[in-house]
Amino acid sequence: MTTAESGEVAGRPVHVGESLAGAVDRDAIQAAAALYMAHYRSLVGLAALLVRDIATAEEIVQDSFVAMHGSWRRLRDNSKALSYLRQCVVNRSRSVLRHRVVADRNMLQPPPDMPSAEQGAIVLLERSAVVAALHRLPPRQREALVLRYYAEFSEAQIASAMGISRGAVKTHTARGMSALRGVLERER
Repeated sequence: MTTAESGEVAGRPVHVGESLAGAVDRDAIQAAAALYMAHYRSLVGLAALLVRDIATAEEIVQDSFVAMHGSWRRLRDNSKALSYLRQCVVNRSRSVLRHRVVADRNMLQPPPDMPSAEQGAIVLLERSAVVAALHRLPPRQREALVLRYYAEFSEAQIASAMGISRGAVKTHTARGMSALRGVLERER
């Protein structure tokens, strides 16, 4: 029987010609509205504690109310609707947290900071200025500086490569740095 001739559904009179499903849906809407008014804030607070985000917590609670309303007919005991809602909020919060973990784990790492084109141009200009200044140095000083700072040789390795003593390496390196500094300052 889809229409009631007279009678009651959930303590409410059903009018002649009204479907029982319509009466149940109206009751579900009223019950959901009453639960919403009474418990919305506390449910959002619960979700916010779990997901640490108010906007997401509000969305979780809204989705939980929609799910509860959709399954109202399957609730065996309407007085347990609040328990159903709380469990729904907790489960949906867990889902959000799981999704965040997976998204964070699979997020592409941004490429390392690359110098801008301007910075690259400045570095090239400075490098070319240093190379040009190196060519103005006496050969022994230039060799000592190139082996020390570009090849990253130790003093002993430089002495061996140049066929001079370690003391002479120190002298050529110090004089070369001083001369290089002077050339670069004059060009500025």
